[in-house]
Amino acid sequence: MNQKNHYGFEKETLLKVLNRVLCQDILDATFEMQQLKGGTVGEVWLVFGTALTVEENKESFKIVYKRQKKWERFGDLGSWRREYDLYQSDLSGFFNDFMSWPKCYGAYLLDAETQLWMEYVEGLSGENMTSEMYVQVANEMGCFQGKLHATSPEKLNLPENLSDKGFSKRNYLHYRSWSEVYDYIRQDDCDVPRYLCEMLIKLDEEAEKIWTGIETLPLVFCHRDLWVANIFCTEKKISLIDWDTAGWGYLGEDIASLIADEGDVAHMVEHAKACIKSYYEGFSKYVDISQIKKSYLKELILFLFGYRLISGVKFAETKEEKTYHLDILNKIYQMEEL
Repeated sequence: MNQKNHYGFEKETLLKVLNRVLCQDILDATFEMQQLKGGTVGEVWLVFGTALTVEENKESFKIVYKRQKKWERFGDLGSWRREYDLYQSDLSGFFNDFMSWPKCYGAYLLDAETQLWMEYVEGLSGENMTSEMYVQVANEMGCFQGKLHATSPEKLNLPENLSDKGFSKRNYLHYRSWSEVYDYIRQDDCDVPRYLCEMLIKLDEEAEKIWTGIETLPLVFCHRDLWVANIFCTEKKISLIDWDTAGWGYLGEDIASLIADEGDVAHMVEHAKACIKSYYEGFSKYVDISQIKKSYLKELILFLFGYRLISGVKFAETKEEKTYHLDILNKIYQMEEL
């Protein structure tokens, strides 16, 4: 009788997955596990080793095993199982050969966790991404969202528990209600330069009017965690991982994350201009956007990351950490209306 190991799966499950990965019948496998990412609610492992086929050939393999425990994210209770649900949907049909998510070779839903067996993707990621890669990611995301937007998504087999269009606004209001950061930028002894504080205070004062404008933009399917650590680029392919916060949002939300969520700070302003242009060009291949006069990219960046950056300044444990968050705020301040 097969028993689960301390990673939560039976060896028989691994063999079934390897049948699909290698397109052969697998008799046995020896493997090792290397943790790629982990936390209190989820773990991601690289599983690598050698598989023995029925013809007694030995095949090497590398796959990713992701184990996600049930938990409750603020304002988005179904996120813990969303990647599992998305892999059962029609979404993969809207990717192309150049941009996609990792292939899934096995998806299992248990009482309080999901287990996914996925393709191991490689490429440049994080701080190693070039400016050209930023622009290409923006264009491909525009194409993906435009194609989906133009295809009556309500008729598709998409999960019901996607994050909703109010997700980003609720998170902004949640951060704004945190008195330690809200009051901080309104104090005379605040460590944040006054002009940066005034940028956020003005945003707060005009928030309802700005959100009214943002809500006139097309509603699109968003990744909602499109920061550089979730992007892997090669000359032939862009792979996007971690879709657990995906759902409905407004045109440009993902580009705000691409630019401001721990991206290339030194080139943030240039990337903002180039990426929003490339993104709109990709989206307009499928949807007429001639009526859109304002992207609201700077405002979206501030709504998504403004108070988070302020908290990074206030609670920084080192001078370098404080300077880093202030540098991002300064780059946002330098952005013109895009």
